Amino acid sequence: MTNRHGSPLALYLAVAYALLVAYASLHPLSGWRDNGVPVFDFLSAAWPRYYTGFDLAANIFAYVPLGFLLVPALQMRLGVAAAALLAALAGGGLSLALETLQNFLPSRVPSNIDLACNAIGAMIGAAAGMNWGRELVDGGRLHRLRMRLVTSGHGADFGLVLLGLWLLAQLNPELLLFGTGDLRALLELPPLPYSAQRFAVIEAGVAAAGTLAAGLITWSLLRLHHRGLLVALLLPPLAVKAFASTLLVNAAQFAHWITPGNLAGLAAGMLALLAATYLPPLAQRMLAALALLFSTALVNLAPENPYLTASLAVWQQGHFLNFNGLTKLVSSLWPFAALPYLMLPRPRQGEHA
Repeated sequence: MTNRHGSPLALYLAVAYALLVAYASLHPLSGWRDNGVPVFDFLSAAWPRYYTGFDLAANIFAYVPLGFLLVPALQMRLGVAAAALLAALAGGGLSLALETLQNFLPSRVPSNIDLACNAIGAMIGAAAGMNWGRELVDGGRLHRLRMRLVTSGHGADFGLVLLGLWLLAQLNPELLLFGTGDLRALLELPPLPYSAQRFAVIEAGVAAAGTLAAGLITWSLLRLHHRGLLVALLLPPLAVKAFASTLLVNAAQFAHWITPGNLAGLAAGMLALLAATYLPPLAQRMLAALALLFSTALVNLAPENPYLTASLAVWQQGHFLNFNGLTKLVSSLWPFAALPYLMLPRPRQGEHA
């Protein structure tokens, strides 16, 4: 049956992406104050003295996915042309709101150039959505592939968004492999004293528990329960980790996360995951929740690793400062979004033995 309201998955992705853009634009969300300047003065400001091509390209590209995703999310209700127009306007409106809010943050400077680039990016994304966004809607090739591989329903769409956010979290090279839920800065938790043996054990435990939790969430979404496919789907996060280390740190540091502790944890987690696929679905979700809680506890107890600190000493965050803050936020909050998802009731026909 055709979905008259557009693609739920595209809508969920668009909302999640808009929230991420808002956080990155307002990071670090501290020091709010009124500087007394009219909030819309930036709209008539002169071209800034210092601006780079990277800044322009980044501001354009940042809003392309938002414009693209909004078209398939809305087109079944409004039609393609109206959905594209609304997507472009929504992207520009979001940018205007965020640039205006930057007036109240001492670490941010509102810019009409940023606003123009963001609006251009949203328009480019909306134009692309008119041509290719339909692939995400009922009848499109990507939608058919999603229906063939993944279970149907809004819960499955939310699960796919969760896995996408989990992949995003792996782009921060500071974090332990598959480690999420780090709240030490918020709760002022002191780490355990460092020792090489203690750190290796915690590192292995985090990698194993993270592999088990993410793998079981993936398994719960698969329509075709093929264990070889499950193993293959755990390779992309490792590629993302290596890519982040290469791009954001240094090409020579692409493998700094390949340690004996992580390798042992990956092996143990994969064996536990393959064994857990034979459990009933309810037991799998309970085990995934326990693995998430265990991993989060270990992450918050992990000692500072001087060797990791030394390997990241060459890391110049520069243009990626806001992006790295964003990935750290996603990583910190991810378990607390995944746990409610695991507790959602499943219809009996959706359960897989």
